[in-house]
Parts: sequence; C-alpha cells; structure tokens
Amino acid sequence: MEQRVSLITLGVRDMDRSAGFYQALGWTQVESPDGVIAFDLIGQTLGLYPLQALADDIGIAVEDLGRGAQTLGHNTREKEEVDALMTKAEGAGARILKPAQDVFWGGYHGYFADPDGHIWEIAWNPFSPLGPDGAFQWNGA
Repeated sequence: MEQRVSLITLGVRDMDRSAGFYQALGWTQVESPDGVIAFDLIGQTLGLYPLQALADDIGIAVEDLGRGAQTLGHNTREKEEVDALMTKAEGAGARILKPAQDVFWGGYHGYFADPDGHIWEIAWNPFSPLGPDGAFQWNGA
C-alpha cells in the first residue's frame, strides 16, 4: 500500500447542512455521483455521505460507528490565518472546542467541531511550512 490517503469520508446526518457548512468555509463542491457530496483537496478528496448509508455500506449499526479519537488538520501559511478561520468556522455553525492559542512546541492552533461533531484542528506550524501549492510538508520535507 502506498503511503497516502486518497479519500476522507465523513458520515453526516444532514447532507445539505453539512455541504452548506463546508461551502461557508469557502470550499467548492465538485461534480459527484448521486448520494455523495465531494470537495477536491490537494491530492485528496473530502466526501460527505449519509450516516445511515455509510453504516449500511460497512454492514454495521450507526451506533457501532462510534467516534474515533481523531482530528482532521488544516494548516495555514501564517499564524494570523488560524484566528480568521476559527471565526469563519464558528460563523458557519462550528462549535469551538479550544480557542486558538500558542502551543508548547512553538506553533499556534485551535479546535472546532463541524455540525456532525467531526473535529478539525486549525494550525500554524513554523516548522512545517506549506508548499507553493498548499501541500503540507511535515518538518519541511
């Protein structure tokens, strides 16, 4: 298996509400098959899929999907962008879990939950600058 993630699928309860949330953040929806809402990312795609349909596809009950201990990360080019994005997310309907603040390792970040509870970290990391195309570069690699 190649070391990459191609598609991130979020199970959501209300497709229109969730699509509207990401659109309010400034994302553009792309053409996709019926039943899927997709947003192209740099080298990946974020897909929104009905929660019950996701459970049915996997073959488990919705209750068994649980809440994984994970976050989706979005890094910024500048420290000041973190506050702006946190404000934009809150205005779009996000619940702020941790306001943006300096971090012990030298960065700056905050956390919010989207309308379905998926947790996003918005961060500026001076040790991992974004490439010219916006691609994240862990420790500058």
